[in-house]
Amino acid sequence: MRAPLAILLLLLLTACGGHAQGSLARGVLPARSAKAIAVSSDAFVAGGQIALRNAGVGQNLSPSLRWTRVAGAQTYALVVQDSDSPGPKPFVHWLLWNIPGDATSLAEGVAPQPTLVIPDGAHQGANDAGSVGYSGPAPPSGVHHYHFQLFALDAPLPLAGGGNLDALIAAMKGHVLASGELIGTYTAGGA
Repeated sequence: MRAPLAILLLLLLTACGGHAQGSLARGVLPARSAKAIAVSSDAFVAGGQIALRNAGVGQNLSPSLRWTRVAGAQTYALVVQDSDSPGPKPFVHWLLWNIPGDATSLAEGVAPQPTLVIPDGAHQGANDAGSVGYSGPAPPSGVHHYHFQLFALDAPLPLAGGGNLDALIAAMKGHVLASGELIGTYTAGGA
């Protein structure tokens, strides 16, 4: 009797938009090292409100990010997801990969194009808003949590710009040295 109740509870959670942590990219891409990458931003503090200029209802500029360098990293990849989106899976706001291994930051306002000159050789993928590059917060209601997940990789990824999350995760499997996360929030209708 307990198994059917657990299955019913899981189905209800999914139908209500609840997401298991495992549905985020960090939950499906194990790192080889337990050491986490420290990720920070000038646009918001961990757990704090993302700046209006970085929101979809603001100027929609990607926020600046900084991180600790990982020894042996050849490239980095960034996945930004909203864990509170109303759909059956987290909403993808940004995919960026092949960031050079010696980089420790991204400037605000990364250009919305598949292949970048800054950072040199990096690629951006399709977000769930239907464009390439960063799509800032614009939640329909309530407070949403945005997971900026950074992955240190042991090799460049053979994935062209414009790819989606599934293709990026498939390309990263077996290459993740370490990962880190910065979570920001955004409240519907507000700054």
